Amino acid sequence: MSQPPDPYAPGPGQEASQPPADQGYGQQPGQGHGQPYGQQPGEAYRQQPGEAYGQPSGPAYTPAPPVPAGYGYGQYPNVVPQGMYFDQLSGLNLPDGTQLASVGRRIGAFFLAIPLAIVTLGIGYVVWGLIVWGNGQTPAFQVLGMRVWRPETNKVAGFWFMALREIVGRIVDGILSLITEITSFVLFVAGKKHQALHDIIAGTVVLYDPDKVLPS
Repeated sequence: MSQPPDPYAPGPGQEASQPPADQGYGQQPGQGHGQPYGQQPGEAYRQQPGEAYGQPSGPAYTPAPPVPAGYGYGQYPNVVPQGMYFDQLSGLNLPDGTQLASVGRRIGAFFLAIPLAIVTLGIGYVVWGLIVWGNGQTPAFQVLGMRVWRPETNKVAGFWFMALREIVGRIVDGILSLITEITSFVLFVAGKKHQALHDIIAGTVVLYDPDKVLPS
């Protein structure tokens, strides 16, 4: 049985020819199969250094600056109200011109109260105390230039907070006698805010106000 003639078989003096490769959609004549669209025949794909395949060329991405430590969701920078400053030792915002009363000054006020009570015959000391509670003071604090301060409201403690501190707080100080007295003293000396038990109960600290800048 005879075979049909091969249309691509070389004739006399001719080289064998191959069927043309399939031309991709949109490719120019002569552009090889699988060659990227728009690339000239014989042209190699040029990729920029550091550029991944398929990414546009351009300047490298600049990373965002680092977030400061302690600043993030739910955390806010400490905003100091006008007329106040941030005290590094206590971690409190305090009025300008004042400072947290030292341990020595507080102990001095404790011992000063004894002769003041004797001189005023006791009853006079109580009346004096009721009068100056409205200014956030005790008789000894008034003599030594100290004021009781409430950091929660940034205000001088009023009469009722002084009553809470001097009556309820003092009862708690001595409720277990020596045990609570020692505990209160240790908290007062070791704590950065110098708060005894009666200060913790009333939410107060004691400030030294030598120039009387706090309102009366």
